[in-house]
Amino acid sequence: MRGNQTGDWLERDLKHHLHPFSDGRELRELGMRVITRADGVYLTDSENNRILDGMAGLWCVNIGYGRDEIAEAAARQLQELPYYNTFFRTTTPPVIDLATRLSEITPEPINHFFFTNSGSEANDTIIKLVRYYWNLRGKRSKKIIVARDYAYHGVTMASASLSGLTDMHPQSDLPLPGIATHIEGPYWFRHGGDLTPEEYGIKAARALEEKILELGADNVGAFIGEPVYGAGGVMVPPSTYWPEINRICRQYDVLLIADEVVCGFGRTGNWFGSQTYGIEPDLMAFAKGLSSGYAPIAGVGVSDEIAGLLLDEGGEWVHGFTYSGHPLTCAIALKNLEIITREDLVGRVRDDIGPYFQGRMGELRDHPLVGEVRGVGLLAAVELVADKASRRAFPEEAGVARRAREYAFANGLVMRAVRDCNMFSPPLTISREQVDDLVGIVSRCYDRVLAKLESDAPGHDSAALP
Repeated sequence: MRGNQTGDWLERDLKHHLHPFSDGRELRELGMRVITRADGVYLTDSENNRILDGMAGLWCVNIGYGRDEIAEAAARQLQELPYYNTFFRTTTPPVIDLATRLSEITPEPINHFFFTNSGSEANDTIIKLVRYYWNLRGKRSKKIIVARDYAYHGVTMASASLSGLTDMHPQSDLPLPGIATHIEGPYWFRHGGDLTPEEYGIKAARALEEKILELGADNVGAFIGEPVYGAGGVMVPPSTYWPEINRICRQYDVLLIADEVVCGFGRTGNWFGSQTYGIEPDLMAFAKGLSSGYAPIAGVGVSDEIAGLLLDEGGEWVHGFTYSGHPLTCAIALKNLEIITREDLVGRVRDDIGPYFQGRMGELRDHPLVGEVRGVGLLAAVELVADKASRRAFPEEAGVARRAREYAFANGLVMRAVRDCNMFSPPLTISREQVDDLVGIVSRCYDRVLAKLESDAPGHDSAALP
């Protein structure tokens, strides 16, 4: 019976549903899984297969699945005030309480908050804020935002223009002119050469200074960066990188934007990645872990100086969304933050499960395919190489990381793939035993990829593995 239901679901999905970031031909040829339930760190599909979610959904389910408290908080809010907007000189208790709570955990001087529905909308809002701010300051030419190669900042026309994952650009004739320019990011493994990580951190940061001098400081409004790269490959910055970025932004009067969509709400062992790396943001984008994915909510954190200028001299801010500060999503976010605080999940990542996870992941460095394991807290990436000594990458058509991802999914683990990297971001509630299971599956999948590569090599007599 279950199989028949799965078939019906898949047939109707292919007939009516357009998937994000998916090749329609591949969906038809290879099929899909239908996820029907989730609990803790596990998903269950329509065929009753149990799958360890090594990505916490899309980097977001920080408190794990199946929290009754969230459902109860949502039900209470729906019964009391299911919706009202924050336009027209109105507000609601949940949005007030959430903004207040965020002011207690965000780094100074971030004390003002505007709510959106996604990280893409948050970064779109930030682009407008940067322009608005400099217009109010009388510096109307300071509009360009410097972003980084491999960065992911969203998929709207404007936020995708910020993003440095260039595969996103050709289909929509992006990037839009006048929004962003891109510089090298701190990807030591691929671009560091003979430099130490610390030497390379300074070099990568000074690419920002070089770009500002090239464009003219009067034309550069802001710099944006994820504390640790997310979808671009979990590149962890050398210790020298962010202090130099702070210095450069202050020296040239350039706003510093921290994109905390992935790193925020405990993922790196502090409430925010900015606190982990000593970043001094003027603006922050946040999303994902704010509600642990239980409801779509995101937002922008704004410094006292920027907010003060907007409130005192800006007049009407002509910007907003129907669901900005939706009372339901704010109530869910508040309960999520309460759970993170009560269970000290941030401290757990910093002092317990994060170090254990990094230690176990580090054991994969001995595998013949693995060139680097990098990470912080409960973020990690494994970079696969054709040759360890030279860090030589596989040809793109080999698809090694993607092949490993598919093997993992078939064997009960979700992980991500980009280029030659596999990425991991499990719920902050994952146990040591579950970490052991995750690493064991990954190791076996790499064994299988290696065997397949060897069997496919010219002159090999064995039949290719399935």
